[in-house]
Amino acid sequence: MQLNRIVAFHKTMGDPTRIRIVYLLSKGPLHGQAIAGKLGLTPPTITHHLHKLRDINLVYTRREKNTVYYYLNEKIILHQAVTLEKIISQKEELEEMEQDNAYRKKVLDTFIQTDGKLKSIPAQRKKKLIIFEHMVKGLKKGVKYEEKEINEYIKNFHDDFATIRREFITNQYMYRENGIYEVNPPEMWAKIES
Repeated sequence: MQLNRIVAFHKTMGDPTRIRIVYLLSKGPLHGQAIAGKLGLTPPTITHHLHKLRDINLVYTRREKNTVYYYLNEKIILHQAVTLEKIISQKEELEEMEQDNAYRKKVLDTFIQTDGKLKSIPAQRKKKLIIFEHMVKGLKKGVKYEEKEINEYIKNFHDDFATIRREFITNQYMYRENGIYEVNPPEMWAKIES
């Protein structure tokens, strides 16, 4: 699972010695003895840390004669950075969606009575579109409605069916041809600007 890999990566990188090893390898490949010498640590300690870094694919090895060189796998670092950025942006998108949903609920609560009827048609475009979208969602996609049926449906919400019916067409919620109405796909509906 992706989350397990992210956690494993950050757990492993949560050690100062491993961060120093990654820094040294970012300058170029080194063998274990060289890393131990530069950090002032014993070869077994460096071997332990290098195994941990290999477990998360952050380092890989190449043998040259009798010496094993360690290389930094920079793709893993870049991948982890991109993954973190995605997580953060998804969180921001979720927060925006939650705020948008809260705003929509507030508009619906303000303009729609407990019996489902509209108190009034909002003057502000954004609020008006939220109300119309709510109303159109009660109509079935793919069904062809006669004008009389649309008028009766709208009367369930408000007496001014002619104005709302025109708004449905103007804002692309519905398509009209020869007095027959059909709900458009949501992608065509007027965009509610934030």
